[in-house]
Amino acid sequence: MDKVIQRFRNTFNGCIALFKKDTNFLIHLIIAFIVIIISFAIGTTQVEWLFIISAIMIVFITEAVNTSIETAVDLVTRKRHPLAKITKDVSAFAVLLASIYALIVGFIIFIPYLF
Repeated sequence: MDKVIQRFRNTFNGCIALFKKDTNFLIHLIIAFIVIIISFAIGTTQVEWLFIISAIMIVFITEAVNTSIETAVDLVTRKRHPLAKITKDVSAFAVLLASIYALIVGFIIFIPYLF
């Protein structure tokens, strides 16, 4: 049982580290909260909820992985290196792609409710 508790403690520590290191995660969390409130207010369907929650989670996951990759690269080298830059840029691009996906899902779901 102690191992299970320690795993959850490590996971919680990772969450705290993510919030401390990456302010963008907090921004994504605030936007997700607003989207969830709007979704409740307009009465989205179950299928729409699946897409909304999936889009939110994809953004959260890619942001967490991006922060993890950037931290690992910083651990390996503090010097400017072309490969380190590519690694960081590609992981940041993954977050951008996830955010674009979430935006598209949002437009497809919310625009019909507005008009």
